[in-house]
Amino acid sequence: MSEKQVFSVGDVVKMKKAHPCGSFEWEITRTGMDFGLKCKGCEHAVMLPRQKFEKAVKEIVK
Repeated sequence: MSEKQVFSVGDVVKMKKAHPCGSFEWEITRTGMDFGLKCKGCEHAVMLPRQKFEKAVKEIVK
């Protein structure tokens, strides 16, 4: 990703690796030091530290 990408709650991002359900797309539900994400395929929710999240994101879809 380019340096200092801006992420907002409600954005849908495409990750580098697929979730076990097969979906690459996640909706951002929380931002800050940790990011809350919800899988668009199976609705599974996870929390990731900012640094790990920024490395894992490929692009912003919407």
